[in-house]
Amino acid sequence: MFENLSLEKTFQFLLIILAFLIPLTVFGVNLIIVIICILWLISGNYKSKFNLIVNSKVLISSFIFFLLHVIGLIWTEDLDWGLHIVHKMWYFLLLYPILYTLTKKEYIKYYISAFLLAILLTEAASYLIWFELIEPFKNATIQNPTPFMSHISYNPILAFAIYLVLYEIFLNNNLKKIQKFLYIIFAIIMIINMFITGGRAGQVIFLVMLCILIFQYFNSQNFKALVVMTLVLTSAIFTAYQTSTIFQIRINSVITDIQNYDVNKNTSVGMRLTFAANSWEIIMKNPIIGAGTGDFPIEYKRVNLIKNPQIPNTDNPHNMYILILVQLGLIGLISFLSIFYYQIKFSLLSKNIFSRNVGMTLPLLFLVLMLSDSYLLGHFTSLFFIFFSSFLHKDFERN
Repeated sequence: MFENLSLEKTFQFLLIILAFLIPLTVFGVNLIIVIICILWLISGNYKSKFNLIVNSKVLISSFIFFLLHVIGLIWTEDLDWGLHIVHKMWYFLLLYPILYTLTKKEYIKYYISAFLLAILLTEAASYLIWFELIEPFKNATIQNPTPFMSHISYNPILAFAIYLVLYEIFLNNNLKKIQKFLYIIFAIIMIINMFITGGRAGQVIFLVMLCILIFQYFNSQNFKALVVMTLVLTSAIFTAYQTSTIFQIRINSVITDIQNYDVNKNTSVGMRLTFAANSWEIIMKNPIIGAGTGDFPIEYKRVNLIKNPQIPNTDNPHNMYILILVQLGLIGLISFLSIFYYQIKFSLLSKNIFSRNVGMTLPLLFLVLMLSDSYLLGHFTSLFFIFFSSFLHKDFERN
């Protein structure tokens, strides 16, 4: 795409480093992103870049979604918080299109390999902490050994990494025996790690991922896929419940929290249900355009003081769809969902099997994941989503 071949190689080298750093460090990732953005802005060939961007319906949807956040500042009461939200959404305006114009089909295997190598390192650190061979560091504890990020972000990213490895094992017919053996060991290590950490959302996504992978493996044999999926899910849940203390505790706590919601709302699940109920009150007042980009904390506090004063206020309902509905109404939600619609549509029409399957899995997992938290506001998960989207939903024929 660029006339300067050495600059092109520099971009690819930086992208591989970025893929490696995504699960490991905020500072390192931000440094690489700054370098990539500066080089991109001064690298020229702007017409080609512009044409590539405007011909992507996914990117256009991403632009519109960001623009709605800016427009939503007009009627917001809390401009400072609104600008904070807009800042968190900048990936959709700038980083996504930049990465989209830079990623190359022939380098995808290197991006993924670098990412999986980083996951391998996180696994090693996690097990060393869990077995008490090293002292916990950064975010990790012995009970929840996720050093480089919180378990809230770690487990969903780990679930997708497991998917990538299982995909190679079951759907890559060109994999050599030794490679398949190593991937199987890697997958087992990651799956065990999934259930010794406390990320319930990631564990749910892991189960959803298994369902998707089974249907992809059996292709059009839906009945056989359904039977296998039922057996695998039943076995996975039973095994995890019987062998993982933390998984058993978290499942039991969910059941208890739901059963005792009317008595005790100050629980993890109870507060989420309260967040949703209070947010619905706000949504009903501003169903079309929302309360404004920065007004969730203010509006929520007003409702909460009346309905549930004993429950702490929040600036995040722990549900991406509810947050967008409160801020930007139905218009914002439709805009947001259009990004995933065009990603899924692109994947369905893709002639490349890998892009079709993996490109379909990424948005589907996030659509489920965002029911439990605002994952596209978090650094690790939002960057992870944008980076993989930049090449999984790209028409390389336009390069």
